[in-house]
Amino acid sequence: MKRLHALTFKSYIGPFILTFFIAVFLLLMQFLWKWIDDLVGKGLELNVLGELLMYASVSLVPMALPLSILLSSIMTFGNMGEYNELLALKSSGVSLQRIMAPLVIIVFLISVAAFFFSNNVLPFTNLKMGSLLYDIRHQRPELNLKPGVFNNEIDGYSMKIGRKDHTNNMMYRIMIYNHTKNDGNVNVTIADSGFMSLTEDEQYLIFTLFNGHSYSEMLHERDKKYKQDYPHRRDNFEEERIIIDMSGFEFTRTDEKLFRQNYQMLNVKQLSYAVDSLQGKLSERQTNFNNNLKKTYYFKKEIKDSARLAKLSAGQDIYDVEPNSFNESFEELNHSGKMKVIDVAQNYARTTKTYLSSTSLNTLAQQKWIRRHQVEWHKKFTLAFACFILFFIGAPLGAIIRKGGVGMPTVVSVLFFIMYYIISIAGEKYVRSGILQPYVGMWISSFILLPLGIFLTYKATTDSMILNIDTYFSFFKKFFNKENNQESVS
Repeated sequence: MKRLHALTFKSYIGPFILTFFIAVFLLLMQFLWKWIDDLVGKGLELNVLGELLMYASVSLVPMALPLSILLSSIMTFGNMGEYNELLALKSSGVSLQRIMAPLVIIVFLISVAAFFFSNNVLPFTNLKMGSLLYDIRHQRPELNLKPGVFNNEIDGYSMKIGRKDHTNNMMYRIMIYNHTKNDGNVNVTIADSGFMSLTEDEQYLIFTLFNGHSYSEMLHERDKKYKQDYPHRRDNFEEERIIIDMSGFEFTRTDEKLFRQNYQMLNVKQLSYAVDSLQGKLSERQTNFNNNLKKTYYFKKEIKDSARLAKLSAGQDIYDVEPNSFNESFEELNHSGKMKVIDVAQNYARTTKTYLSSTSLNTLAQQKWIRRHQVEWHKKFTLAFACFILFFIGAPLGAIIRKGGVGMPTVVSVLFFIMYYIISIAGEKYVRSGILQPYVGMWISSFILLPLGIFLTYKATTDSMILNIDTYFSFFKKFFNKENNQESVS
C-alpha cells in the first residue's frame, strides 16, 4: 500500500507544480497587459520592476492555486485511467477512495496552508504591491496623458491632448496651459501635433510641437484703473519646443502606513475588529441622526412657556410637551403672516430633505465599506474550501473521463474553473450591492460545487460512464451502423 501511495503522490505532485507555475505565469501576463500603460516609459530600474512582478505573482496565488489543483487532479487520474492503472487497482480490490486517500491528505494540507497564506502573507503582499503601484503611477505623470482629459499633475502645467497614436507616440490637438507664474489662464499654447521626449539624464521633458500658436496676456502692461483694454501677444509657429524641469519627479517610496488600514491589507483578526468598529460607529451615527432629526428638524417650534422648558430640561420626551393648536394659531394670522409661516415651513422642509439626503448617502457609503471588509473576511476561508472542493471534482472527473495529457483535462478544467469564478464574482457583487448577506454570497459557489463533487465521486466509485466520451462515440457509431444495416436490408 505504501508503494501505491508513493505512486499516486509522484503522479500528482509533478502536474500540480507544473500547472501552478503555468497558471501564475498566464495570470501575470494578464496583470502586465492591464498595467502596461503605467509601466512603460517610466524609467524604472530593474530591481523595482522585479519587486513589482514578485509581489504581483504572490498576489495571484489565490486564483492560480484552485485552478492548478483542479487541472492536476484531472490530469493525474485521467492518465491513470487512460493507461488502465485504475482498472488494475480496482481489480485488485482497491477502491477509488483508497487510491485518493494520500492525495486527500495532501490537498487538505494545501488548503490549510492556503488559509494561512491568505491570512498572513497576502495582506503583506497587497500592502507592498499597492504602495509600489501607487508610487509608479504617480511617477512622471506627464507620460500618462489620456486623450480628452486635462492632466494637472505636473506642477505649473495643465495639458490635454485630443488623440494619441501609440505606434509612433505622436499626439494630436495639443493644448498646454502654463501656470508657473500663478497668474491664471493667461498663457496657453495650442498645436496640431507633437511628441514628448526625455533628455539623456532624464531631468527634463521636451515637448516638440508642430503647426500651432501661443497666446499670452501681458498683465504688467495693463492699466486697470484707466484702461479697459487687454494687451496680449500671439505667436504662430511651425515648430516649437517646451522644456519642463523633471527634477522633482524622481521615483520615491511612499510611507506604507498610509495604505495599512485598507481592507485588503488586513488579516482575519484585524478585519473582525474593523467590522465591529465600523458597525459601532454606524449604529451611533444612526442613533444621533434619529435624535437630531426628532429634536431639531421635526419639531420646528419656538417654545416660550417656562413650564414646557422645564419639562424638556428634566429629560422628558419631546412628545410630552403639549403644543398649542396649530390650526387655531394659523387662522388668527393675516394673509401676509400666513404666507410668511408657509415660506418658513417650506425652508424647514427643504433643509430637512437636504439633511436626510446627505445622511442617507453617507450611511450607504459606510454600509458599502463594511460589506467590503466582510467580503475580504470570508475570502480568507473560501480559498481554502475551494481548493478542497475542486480536488473532489477533478479527481473523480479524471477517473471518469480517462483521458490524460493536456488536451481534454485542460478544456474540462477551464470550463469548471470559469463556472466557479463566475459564480464567485456574481456572489461577491451581490454582497457589495447589499442584495445578499456576506455568508451567502461569498459561499454560494462552494455550496453549488459541493453537491457536484459528491455526485462525481459517487459516479467514479460506481464506474459510471456518464462522462466518458468514448461511450457516446460508441453509441452513435452503433446507431448509424444500425441505420445502414436497415437500409441495406430494405
